Amino acid sequence: MALRRGRCRKRPGLVEVFTLTLFSLRGPAREAGRFILGLETSCDETSAAVLKDGKEILSNVISSQIATHQRFGGVVPEIASRKHMENITGVVDSALEEAGIGWDDLTAIAVTSGPGLVGALLVGVAYAKGAAMARKLPLVGVHHIEGHIYANLLTERELSFPLLCLVVSGGHTHLVRLLEHGRLEIIGSTRDDAGGEAFDKVARALGLGYPGGPLIEKLAREGTIDAYDLPRAWLEDSYDFSFSGLKSAVLNLLNRAKQRGEEIDKAGLAASFQEAVVDVLVQKTCRAARESDAATVLLAGGVAANGYLRDRLREALGADGRRLVVPPLILCTDNAAMIACAGYHRLMRGETAAVDLNAVADWPLGT
Repeated sequence: MALRRGRCRKRPGLVEVFTLTLFSLRGPAREAGRFILGLETSCDETSAAVLKDGKEILSNVISSQIATHQRFGGVVPEIASRKHMENITGVVDSALEEAGIGWDDLTAIAVTSGPGLVGALLVGVAYAKGAAMARKLPLVGVHHIEGHIYANLLTERELSFPLLCLVVSGGHTHLVRLLEHGRLEIIGSTRDDAGGEAFDKVARALGLGYPGGPLIEKLAREGTIDAYDLPRAWLEDSYDFSFSGLKSAVLNLLNRAKQRGEEIDKAGLAASFQEAVVDVLVQKTCRAARESDAATVLLAGGVAANGYLRDRLREALGADGRRLVVPPLILCTDNAAMIACAGYHRLMRGETAAVDLNAVADWPLGT
């Protein structure tokens, strides 16, 4: 595989030049096989990818809106939807061109239909439905978090079921057992703030900006993990997660310091906060791996890009004789290759969508 970075040529009708990240295989794309076009528009990345036979990434084009939303301190749903509408045609054209195929070569179209921002989802779903109807192609609706889980299968070809996966993103924190393709068992989930959501809110309180996760991780390298004594919600006898109390403890600490005119060690607070989140994630995942006898653990979701979490979890699982599998960074954040992968396996099970496929903002995982 070759990891390549570049810029998309400006196309007529587009407001801006896209910043792209391309993750592709070298070699001819036109050999016989099943070619899946994946589309992802659940939040603030417009992405299209072409996958061959459910595993070979021929293109993975991502147009990020981070620069647009940074001045607002977070994603503005209406602006995100408009940007998706502006960008999706150019992104799809770039994905097909990079893959070296045309519309007539496609086997099916897979699209994220939930969960996410409903307006953003609708852009991708409407485009996919129109293209599928025009080209008489099968249409597959994919759960966004299922896509994150399947990102692990794009680089690890020899994974065997059952598997355990820790999913950590801006809106979700789950522990999931994968029994086989299409059979998921959720053994733990978030009861309030998800891990990534807590990172973003604490980063905003510290005045770091958006997106919060990478900024917290960067600042935490300059601090010590025991600078502040922060709480952990262990929820005994449960694999569920809760980070709202930790978030509130950080906000209260900052408010008290401001009222008293005290100076805060921001790096120390960032390190202590990150340690509190990672500590719970690692310990619960290791316990679940032992109790379910999982030799291999997958890590998925945007927060899977956090190096501190990856290192801590790999070390803890390794000490227990278990292996951690993590996708490359470009496949941790939102992208269409993971949607194409999950869509391919749904297609192989005959799970196609009808023309009434709709966006579902709160689609529960496993349903």
